[in-house]
Amino acid sequence: MTQSAEYARWRNDPENYWLDAAHAISWDRRPQIACDHAARPAARWFPDGVTNACFNAVDRHVESGYGEQAALVYVSAMTDEERSIDYATLQHEVAQLAGALRRLGVVAGDRVVIYMPMVPEAVFAMLACARLGAIHSVVFGGFAARELAVRIDDAAPKVVLSASCGLEPGRVIDYHSLLDRALALATHAPTYCVVLQRPQSRAQLVAGRDLDWQEFLRGAPAAECVPMPATAPLYILYTSGTTGKPKGVVRDTGGYLVALAWSMQHVYDVSPGETFWAASDIGWVVGHSYIVYGPLVQGCTTLLYEGKPVGTPDAGTYWRIAAKYKVAALFTAPTAIRAIKREDPDGKFMGSVELEKLRTLFLAGERADPDTVRWAQEKLGVPVIDHWWQTETGWPVVANCVGLGLSPVKPGSPTRPVPGFALEVHDASGRISKPNVQGSLLLKLPLPPGCLPTLWNDDAGFERAYLSAHRGFYTTGDGGYVDADGYVYVMGRIDDVINVAGHRLSTGELEQAIAGHSAVAECAVIGIADSLKGTVPVGLAVLKAGVTIAPETVAKELVARVREEVGAVASLQRVLVVARLPKTRSGKVLRSTMRAIADGKPYEVPATIEDPATLEEIRAALAR
Repeated sequence: MTQSAEYARWRNDPENYWLDAAHAISWDRRPQIACDHAARPAARWFPDGVTNACFNAVDRHVESGYGEQAALVYVSAMTDEERSIDYATLQHEVAQLAGALRRLGVVAGDRVVIYMPMVPEAVFAMLACARLGAIHSVVFGGFAARELAVRIDDAAPKVVLSASCGLEPGRVIDYHSLLDRALALATHAPTYCVVLQRPQSRAQLVAGRDLDWQEFLRGAPAAECVPMPATAPLYILYTSGTTGKPKGVVRDTGGYLVALAWSMQHVYDVSPGETFWAASDIGWVVGHSYIVYGPLVQGCTTLLYEGKPVGTPDAGTYWRIAAKYKVAALFTAPTAIRAIKREDPDGKFMGSVELEKLRTLFLAGERADPDTVRWAQEKLGVPVIDHWWQTETGWPVVANCVGLGLSPVKPGSPTRPVPGFALEVHDASGRISKPNVQGSLLLKLPLPPGCLPTLWNDDAGFERAYLSAHRGFYTTGDGGYVDADGYVYVMGRIDDVINVAGHRLSTGELEQAIAGHSAVAECAVIGIADSLKGTVPVGLAVLKAGVTIAPETVAKELVARVREEVGAVASLQRVLVVARLPKTRSGKVLRSTMRAIADGKPYEVPATIEDPATLEEIRAALAR
């Protein structure tokens, strides 16, 4: 069946379509109702169903006789460690960790924050929480203490699971010190912090609060899987919003499992027993969906990689790993491929290994420029599939569904909407845009299984952020257009969230850090085009009158301040001190106009601008 035919089948009978898809997972009580449309603030899927995410990801494969199959392959370029963990061993590790958490009093509905590097124990932690019905919230290890504190306060975890350190090329990141500082900033105090001691830097544990990971596990009884309502939250994952306050995206259990099982078969076209590698981080949605839950639910071998696409040690790392572990499908960000291309433009490393099992390369997280797609496809000799989705959706919205038969590729387009997603493009007046005319990308409600039903403890914020602008639609926040063949083109954010190498960052987060400097009167952060990362942030700061510090000194301090408060993930390396910012007469900073100036794109001077001369001042500053 083609993607178009499958899409038509879904449109014809959406509720029975998803009830049929639900047979792909194991249920304690199989749902008879597909969707509760009356639920608020959004429809809920499989409201009468009962299941457990950990059972679907681990236990059922052991019970089916696949306990000796590799479930997780861990490759660390930082420590030169490689380890294969079969499903039976994974079950043992997860059940024991769940038992240890239960011994601390963690029960269904409790929150557990996971602040860990890319090590197997991080995966064990996620699955152990799912086993108990506890709600995990993974915080990306690249975030600094303040960002961790904000997430701890919002999720209010009973326990934090962490590690002594993380590893980056040439440096050791002291996770425990960051956790200490975060807890000093936070108002919520978790009962315990469990710390995995890594030999590269051992933590000085805080008596009464911290527990050593190995001691914590010792003697813990194995915990069984707790049956959970399909609508129960599986995890909270924070994503940046335009205000700077992160939004706690809630992911339900049953709908998510069904969506992931569907996507592993139909989008990625991987079968049980094959190796799937999402070269991402568990702190991001790709890591949740396609390092942990998706491949394991499908009965695949998933690969967990601690390292970089280049420099650990070279641009051939991805291809050697893919060859050694017989990776069938690789999923990474365009930034990674651009970095590899820059270091190895002739693709010599690719040609030096046998990639006979590799069938597809998938790209997502940011716009995949046509040149990079063409280069990778030429050098690898396999289809390079761009696809588009969001933290909020949890799985692909627009994709070339390989498992339904490869559709013709149009460079620059992630192809057509996936069954379940009714996408429309609306202009500023709310009318459907004509083909090839840009507008806002909207998704008709209800969203399919797997998408967020709300924000954590913030139903009103969910409605305000996603549902209020266009009645009956979910607002993606992205702009783009659809061509005459139904192919979707995503052109970028229409709000003030920027996408740096696949990592969504709020300009509000960065501006908050800059504005906190004693010399800064006001500031703005814009995302400008970058050949490697897609987009990089640039800060513009206006200093207070009477400041005697040299502008160059202030700029360096602001770069360091952002790194300290937001983390290295911000990638802010350039701050310009300017005399003033371009504004409308009502005081709105003209960020989109400044972005256009920075990228050399045409723009119109807004009729409401306070002083057009400010635009030339910004142009001159950006040219420095």
